[in-house]
Amino acid sequence: MTSMKKKLLVLVTMIMTGVTVCLGQLWQSVALERQITHPQPMTGLVLWPDEARDQHATYGETIQLEFSYCLPCKVVIGCEDDGTIVYDWEWFDNLLDDVASRGHQLIARFRYEYPSGTDVDGKKGTTAVPDYIKQRTDYKETYSKNPGGDGPTYYADWSNAELQRFTLQFYTDFALRYGHDARLAFLEVGFGHWSEYHIYGTKLELGKNFPSKDFQKQFFEHMNAVITDIPWAVSIDAADDEYSPVVDDDELMALHFGLFDDSFMHKDHEIGTSDGYNEECWNAIGRGTRWQTGVCGGEISYYSSNDQKNFLSPDGLYGHTWAEQAAKYHITFMIANDAPRGGVATPERFREGSMATGYHFVVKQCQTDGTTTRLLVANEGIAPLYRDAWFAIGDIRSSSTLRGLLPGDECWIEIPTVPNGDGSDIQITSDCILPQQSIEFDADIRPTGMAPITTPPTHQSTFNLTGQCQKFTPTQPGLYIVNGRKILLGKQSRNQFLEGI
Repeated sequence: MTSMKKKLLVLVTMIMTGVTVCLGQLWQSVALERQITHPQPMTGLVLWPDEARDQHATYGETIQLEFSYCLPCKVVIGCEDDGTIVYDWEWFDNLLDDVASRGHQLIARFRYEYPSGTDVDGKKGTTAVPDYIKQRTDYKETYSKNPGGDGPTYYADWSNAELQRFTLQFYTDFALRYGHDARLAFLEVGFGHWSEYHIYGTKLELGKNFPSKDFQKQFFEHMNAVITDIPWAVSIDAADDEYSPVVDDDELMALHFGLFDDSFMHKDHEIGTSDGYNEECWNAIGRGTRWQTGVCGGEISYYSSNDQKNFLSPDGLYGHTWAEQAAKYHITFMIANDAPRGGVATPERFREGSMATGYHFVVKQCQTDGTTTRLLVANEGIAPLYRDAWFAIGDIRSSSTLRGLLPGDECWIEIPTVPNGDGSDIQITSDCILPQQSIEFDADIRPTGMAPITTPPTHQSTFNLTGQCQKFTPTQPGLYIVNGRKILLGKQSRNQFLEGI
């Protein structure tokens, strides 16, 4: 064998056995096969607790979330002389426990006004303002007999300084207690009827039956400061400058709150169909990018009694399918409590509807160098994950969170350990989900040998026998030039490789 052939044989042997030339240790591809089989935590279609309880046998595995209005008066006992709010959280904890018992998480919306609502004291329209505030001599509520045709409604007195102070302090205290509680997925906030940022049918009096714009700005800034772990959202109606200062205030628009739309997919929702008010609100307060940092959801319309029952129809609703609208608005969750009663939303269809929302993780590459594992992870969903989750091998997590990985984007994630040969111990972990829940991912990776440690492979690399290498990427099928001689690497046996020299 000539000296040149001996040198070439040594080079090829180094390539085929994984010995690194100039670049250091190479990565070895690891087999990894997974499939997403169910709606993912913190995403999907949503039922109220009563419906979720009644339908659990047939719909329990089609959802991950339940929704409930929540009442400040149910958890507040009083206020001490120094201003400390005294709580009894049993009512709210019982609600969280009930939802969690079905393997689901809660979306909570605290409210003051609810037209015709009787859940405070059995009387229609009573506000959920804590009793200690109502008993103050300087607190005066107003009343509307039938606003918007929705029935009797009392309104909180927003001229009262203690109501304003309490509202801010409540969310401070709430965040301290529930900021890391896996039973709670998201928080919805706002003012007016159902906390939806309107009091239709009643004359708007800012600073009296609705918060002043100055207080609203203070509220948004306070929420941004204290609710740092729970993704929170406000109604798209906060885009209405008659009620709200948000869209005209660059500082408020820069905050990372999300949006909810409580008449999603109704007949006149879209621009081009009647006034398109809802889409205009999404555009104004969302500006096309809010979904990237703030969770987006809502409730299927009740404008017609059939909207919720039919929105999952393959033919769509008012010219638009659920999958189309969910993708357009980057929806993570959507309340659809009446859908199971309509015949269209079979459990399988409901499950598919849930899986058309939120994030969808795919592992495209899985490699190890003997001490570390790295994954190329893509989000092929329609929204990011808004809470922290990590890839892990056993108990060892990656340092990089999956939170915020946008649809269509991908990233390399490293875990400082080595997986089983079949990758069976690779998982996604999160402190923000229940023990019964799991975040899944798709993967269909077969071992393909070594991979370079740094940049993506090039098609052609050049090597000279003085020991200098340029763009050396020996794991990819392609052309390699060794001292002017062409070597084809990949999809060949070692013998065929040597025969080509």
